[in-house]
Order: sequence, then C-alpha cells, then structure tokens
Amino acid sequence: MRLLHTSDWHLGRSFHGVGMLDAQRAFVDQLVAAVQRDGVDVVLIAGDVYDRALPGVDVVHLLDDALVRLTAAGAKVVLTSGNHDSAIRLGFASRLLERGGVHLRTRVEDLAQPLLLPLGTDAAGKDAVLALYGIPWLEPRLVSEQLGVETASHFEVTRAATSRIREDIARRSESAIVHSVVLAHTFASGGISSDSERDLSIGGVGAVPLDLFDGFSYTALGHLHGRQELSGSVRYSGSPLAYSFSESTHRKGAWLVDIGPEGVAAVSEVQWEAPRALAVLRGELEDLLAEPAHTWAEAAYCQITLTDAQRPARAMERLRTRFPDTLVLAFDPQGGAATAQASYSSRLAGAPDDLSLCCGFLEHVRGRSADQAEKAALAAALENVRLQEASR
Repeated sequence: MRLLHTSDWHLGRSFHGVGMLDAQRAFVDQLVAAVQRDGVDVVLIAGDVYDRALPGVDVVHLLDDALVRLTAAGAKVVLTSGNHDSAIRLGFASRLLERGGVHLRTRVEDLAQPLLLPLGTDAAGKDAVLALYGIPWLEPRLVSEQLGVETASHFEVTRAATSRIREDIARRSESAIVHSVVLAHTFASGGISSDSERDLSIGGVGAVPLDLFDGFSYTALGHLHGRQELSGSVRYSGSPLAYSFSESTHRKGAWLVDIGPEGVAAVSEVQWEAPRALAVLRGELEDLLAEPAHTWAEAAYCQITLTDAQRPARAMERLRTRFPDTLVLAFDPQGGAATAQASYSSRLAGAPDDLSLCCGFLEHVRGRSADQAEKAALAAALENVRLQEASR
C-alpha cells in the first residue's frame, strides 16, 4: 500500500496581496501526476485544506476538482480539518463522499472510526490490515467535555484523542495485525515553525509532546509549513507552496509512505516545483540595483531590506525597475541601532530652533534628512507663520 502524506494546502490564500489560486491549481496538477506516476493508493491531507472557514466559490470549486481528479486516478483520500478550516462545513456530506472514496475526519465522534484497508498476510500467514485514523484540529475549549478531560489544554485533548485510537487498535488487534496511520493537525514538540502558521496558543503552551504518537506505524502531521522528520515515524509534510518569505529556503514536497503486512517499509520524498522563486535580499539600494549576482531575483517575488544610512527617495519605485515583483520593503539603516538609543523626545528637546525641530520630525517619520530644497521650503513656511503671528 502506498500513501502520499500532504497537508496545509491553504486553498484561497494570497501571498502578500498576490492571489495564489493559479499556483494552487498548478500544485493540484503536480499532485495528480504524482498519484498516477507513483501508483499512490491513498492521499492524506492533514488539515488546513482551506485558508479560511468561509472559502470563496472558486476555491471550493478547486477542491472539488482536486478530489474528483484524485479519485479518478485511483486513489482514496483521507482528509482532516485544521485550525483554518470550518470542521462543520468541510465535513458536509461526509457519509455520501465516502462512497466515492473521499473520507473526511472532521468530528470528535469519528476519532475511532478508521478507514480499513487489507494489506495481505505477513510471513506467519496472519492477516494484516491498515487502519487510517484522523484527528481533526481540536479546540480545547470546545471539545474537552466531549473527550472527557477536565483541563482544556492541547495536551489533554490530544492525549484523550490518541487514547481512543489506541483502544480501537487494541480491539482490532485481537483478530488481525493492525498497522496504524494517524493524521493529526497540531504543533508537536520539536517542530520548526515559520511565519505563515497561525499560532495555536499563546506562549507555545499548545505544543504537544512527541510521545503521544508512540506506537503508531506512521503519524502524518499538519500545521507546520516546513517538511520535516521529528522521528522515524512522525513527520510533517509541510505546505505545498511557500506562504511567507520565511519559507524561502524550504524544499516543498510530500512524503511517500510504503506500508505492507510487516509494517512501514520505506518513506521517501516527493518534490513539488515552485511556481515562482522567493528572494530575500539585503543591502544598499545602489548595490542591489547593480549587483550581477542578483540577476536570478529579477523574476522572483522579493523581500528587500535596505541598509542605506539614509532612506533613499522613491526606494520602492527604483527597486521595481529591476525587481518588478518586490512585495515587501523594509529599512534597517547602517548605524540605526546607535541612533535609536536616543529617544525622539530627547532629540526634540535638544533642537536649537524651529527649523531644526521640523527637520528632525521629517527625518523621524521617513528615515532620511531633509535636503536643501526641503529645508528652504520649511524655512519659508516658518517665516510666513512668524509674520502672521507678528501682524496680529
């Protein structure tokens, strides 16, 4: 049996104001091609299939198209809800969809209701079965009573959910060898986060210990956007596309999991081709505009930090003459740390005259000093005010 572990599709998300629906369609094309090329039996989607609880019509159509194409390619789909999804809306018509090979696990009531698939017999001739369980995103305040826990915390509700699954595995193991795969959308200890994930809780208390997933043949995690291996049997697939510049170094892909009568036989990487490169550049404006080594970034989405001692005029306009898709511009002037030590109010207190006061304010709000023409305009304005006051 061959499984493809994915998560965090975030259909409908934009990237710094740029719509990504076309890029997400291209990902679906790659996904379907991988299913056909690699003979995938089951596609796993570990939460955050949508980016918001109320996705747009075109976004819903994209998921519908993806599910139709995946099942037409011969794969079953197991899908859980994430913290971005509406579990109720995503789980609509789950019993009907199951007949078509799409198995939604969005309810606490379905924690111990696995998708069962035969794996044949092991070396001893005993029947083996694959049991696929889905743990949706569990909001502690909403599900603690259903799960029978007194403390509404991520740890307690996740422990209760995995306990239910272990009880079901133990019951089924009386008549067959059970190899279990668990999908979960959560933040497991040891995972490396990026800027585009929504915090599960304040202060990191939402992280759950890795040993909650001990004993499962494979745990397919979702929520963190970087593909990573926490242990031999616990992994994040990461998001298929980069959703923040902090993911510029990620190699996007998925995990291909081979499992047979003896258990997990192999786990290998599948790569997704990025629609656009991401460039994170830093330096002075003139250097960035002239540096030949940055030629590759001319076709990339760019995040640029300028380090000029004074903020250049028309910085974004000039950068976009070379890097037309500059989406984020920041300033970190050289010597800025020393300048910041003196508060704005203390600098105002030391201004010798009104013109210096106005020039200081201008420098404070835009990051560079007034030039001679600006100083002359300010001086003329101040003189006009002085004459008006004197004539009263």
